[in-house]
Amino acid sequence: MNAPPLLIAGCGYLGQAVARMAMERGREVMGICQRESSAQALREAGIQARAVSLSDSDAVLKLAGDLPREMTVVHCAASGRGGGSDAYRAVYLEGMRNLRAAFPAASRILFTSSTSVYPQIDGSVVNEDSLAEPDRETGRILRAAESETLTAGGTVVRLAGLYGPGRSVLLRNFLTGESLLDIRTEPPATPDGRWVNQIHRDDAARALLLAVNTGATRGLVLNAADSTPMLQRTLFNELARRFDLPFPPSAAPDVSRKRGWSHKRVDASRLRALGWEPQFPSWFDALDGDASLIPSVLAQLE
Repeated sequence: MNAPPLLIAGCGYLGQAVARMAMERGREVMGICQRESSAQALREAGIQARAVSLSDSDAVLKLAGDLPREMTVVHCAASGRGGGSDAYRAVYLEGMRNLRAAFPAASRILFTSSTSVYPQIDGSVVNEDSLAEPDRETGRILRAAESETLTAGGTVVRLAGLYGPGRSVLLRNFLTGESLLDIRTEPPATPDGRWVNQIHRDDAARALLLAVNTGATRGLVLNAADSTPMLQRTLFNELARRFDLPFPPSAAPDVSRKRGWSHKRVDASRLRALGWEPQFPSWFDALDGDASLIPSVLAQLE
């Protein structure tokens, strides 16, 4: 029996990787994005695409009327750079509500969330059963969208920091001299900076496809992160050696970050138990093994 068509709501940086992998496996894919120019670019790249605003309930309903009832729906849209709580609410919470209403017979529904919903600052290991009560409005909106998904019997995948070809905030900031070692002096202190949790885009895409193709994930939350959380001091020491650049200065943590500041290690063993293993177990494995990663980031700095 053929797998139901896959609707990728938010066919951007991550969604395009999911689309390509699904199509390589013979699956029919429809991608939706915010702008017609982006949809046109997707079509030129061989991906069926439509321009639809997820926060526009009428537009989502109209889209659903043109598609098979039993779609598999993956919500992996982004709020956009600089997007605050209003953008989060429109894209994530209203977007998920509109998708649920428009596709009540969806075979599966998945929401791509973030490990930023874990607010821990004590360096502890967090899994899907750990406290996830964000202290910022953006995080609380993500949790509300997660609840919408789980209520529908769907799956939530919480991604660690996403990077890949053309995108690595950590590497870009180091190369431009914008990196800071987050030193918190009051308990719990962070003499070596905070823990950094990441996942390569292609490993994240494989995780999402596994989640929607495995019946055992219905109603579950899954963390998706590589195998090697690293302290900032460890990361910066190695980057300074590799690129012959100075070690970054220290500063107090920036608690005003959009998704808040945290200091924890993300455990993705539940996802691994389903058969997923990252191609890049650590960020440095990707720097060495993904030939396009460093050149693509350097090209953005020219």
